[in-house]
Amino acid sequence: MEWYLPVIWATLIGAAVALYVILDGFDLGIGILFPLAAGERDRDQMINSIAPFWDGNETWLVLGGGGLWVAFPRAYAVVMPALYLPVIVMLLGLIFRGVAFEFRTVANTSKKYWTFAFAGGSTLAAFCQGLILGGLIQGIRVESGAFAGQAFDFATPFAAVCGLGVVTGYALLGACWLAMKTEGAVAARARAHAKLLLLGVLVFMGIVSLWTPLQFPRIAQRWFSLPNILFLWPVPAITLLTAYLAWRWLEAGREVRPFLAAIALFMLGYLGLAISIAPYLVPPSITFWDAAAAPASQIFMLLGTLPLLPIILIYTGFLYYLFRGKTRAGEGYH
Repeated sequence: MEWYLPVIWATLIGAAVALYVILDGFDLGIGILFPLAAGERDRDQMINSIAPFWDGNETWLVLGGGGLWVAFPRAYAVVMPALYLPVIVMLLGLIFRGVAFEFRTVANTSKKYWTFAFAGGSTLAAFCQGLILGGLIQGIRVESGAFAGQAFDFATPFAAVCGLGVVTGYALLGACWLAMKTEGAVAARARAHAKLLLLGVLVFMGIVSLWTPLQFPRIAQRWFSLPNILFLWPVPAITLLTAYLAWRWLEAGREVRPFLAAIALFMLGYLGLAISIAPYLVPPSITFWDAAAAPASQIFMLLGTLPLLPIILIYTGFLYYLFRGKTRAGEGYH
């Protein structure tokens, strides 16, 4: 087997998941922050700030899930039965969120119900993504290449903490987005929320960072053995520095820099998780190479994927450039 093909596909899927977390993270965060808005007028301004972008942001979730299916079918066959329930609930949350997004803009008498559906669907989808993450980190029981556990093995206190951490992190991304893309009372309230959420994110990152090496010896070995610790200590140090800069920029009323800092925090956390579990797609037993499809299948899919990626990236960049600037109260895209 060509050893580099699984590495290429793992990189592509990892990049797709990272882009999804960044891009769909902030618009899920808008929904999570909905209950904290002062009224429907403010909620209209919040939702209009993501109107041109939200459905395109989910493209990367399709690439991540589809890529896992075609490039690593053995991992897909284990992960889906193990995490079937949170995956299904996540998809239902995203469906509710999407339907509510469209219906809320035209509803009159039922607007409050669609507001609840948008907030609830966003929060539920974010929490389930954290459950999926926690379920992967803590490991999946595999025997003879198949899932050998129970349907609720994922449902542990650790996974619940990961779920709450993801909800808090997405809310931070959403608050920083609002501080950058809106003005007036909505931006001021978002900046105040962002400070509290930043502290919450640091607390959850600290809990997970301590919990994982204490509960999972394989992760402790990865981080704290020599010479690994000599190379990996900058990751938590840079994370703390980034959080400090984010706080300073929020205090100073900066608009773009806090959002970039929030993205950097997510990417540093993502890097830490990658360090903890790589090269396992299904910790602690199935690696990239164990789960890989036949080389011919991987090459065939790469021939379609690689040309399309630049097109998607260019289109996405153009969309954000086209709808640059602030969303003011009463303005919207239809």
